[in-house]
Amino acid sequence: MPLSTSLTKGVINHYETAVTPRRFTATVHTIRPHRLEPPGLTPISATVITKNGSAHLEQVLAALHWCDEVVVLDTGSTDDTMAIAQRHPNVQLYRLEGAFPGFGRAHQQAVALARHDWVLSVDSDEVVSDSLAAEIKALPLDPRIVYAIPFHNYFNGRRITSCGWHPDRHERLFNRRTTNFCGSEVHERVQTENLFVRRLRQPIRHYSYGSVDDFLRKTREYSRLFAEQEAGRTSAGPVKALARGTWAFFKSYVLQRGCLQGGEGFTISAFKAQLVFWKYLYLHETNRRRFA
Repeated sequence: MPLSTSLTKGVINHYETAVTPRRFTATVHTIRPHRLEPPGLTPISATVITKNGSAHLEQVLAALHWCDEVVVLDTGSTDDTMAIAQRHPNVQLYRLEGAFPGFGRAHQQAVALARHDWVLSVDSDEVVSDSLAAEIKALPLDPRIVYAIPFHNYFNGRRITSCGWHPDRHERLFNRRTTNFCGSEVHERVQTENLFVRRLRQPIRHYSYGSVDDFLRKTREYSRLFAEQEAGRTSAGPVKALARGTWAFFKSYVLQRGCLQGGEGFTISAFKAQLVFWKYLYLHETNRRRFA
C-alpha cells in the first residue's frame, strides 16, 4: 500500500527547519535467496519509532552503536527526544509531519527510509543487550528467515515474569526485500508468511511502562487506534466491553499468575482489563457514529 508523508531529515534546530515534502513507498520485494550473508559483514539498519521517548532513548541508541545506521522517525515529540537523537553519529533523524498513520504504517515508513536491506526494528523503550548484539553479528543472515528476539519486560524497575509478559518474543530482524511490517494501526508485526522464523537466544530489555501514568496514557492511545482499525468490522457494546475486560483481568491475574508478582502483577492485570474495556467502548462509540 503506498504511503505518503512529509518528513524532515537530519539536524533539526529548535524545530524550525523548513519542511520539504517527500514521498516514500514501503515495498516488499519477493526474491529467491541464493546465499547466506557472511557473519559480521552485513550492514544492518536499525529503526526506531519514537514520540516523547527521552526517558530511555539515550540508552536505546547507545546500545545500537554497532549498527551501520539508526533511522529515528519521530512522530511529534515535545520533550528532549530529538536533541538526544542528534548526539549519536550513526543516527539519521526524521520527523513525521501530520496525523499519525498508525503503528504499522509508521514502521513501514521507517523501513523505507533505511539505507540497508537488513533491518533491526526496536522501539524507543527497548534496549538491545550486548549479548544480543554479539549474537546478531555472529549470524550468517538468510533473507528467507525472520529472526524472533526474546523480550525481558520491566515495570517499576522489576522484571515481570508473569501476567502474560513472559515468555515473550517478537520478530524484529528481517530483510526488507523479503518482508515488512503489516499495516495495522495497533498490534503491528513483521509478516512471516512463506518464511522461516528462527528464535534467537539473547534478549531485548523492554521498559514499556515506568508508572501508572504511562498505563493511563497508553490506554487512551491504544484504544483510539484499535477503534479506528476495527470500526465497521467488529461489533462492540458496554456489555461486551465489561465481559472482555473482566476476562482479561482474570486471565492475567489468575491464569497467567500475576498474583505471584505482588503489587506490580495486580497493576498490570488491572491495566490489561482497563485497556480491553476502553477499547471496546471506543469501538462501540465509533461504530455508532459511522452508522448514525
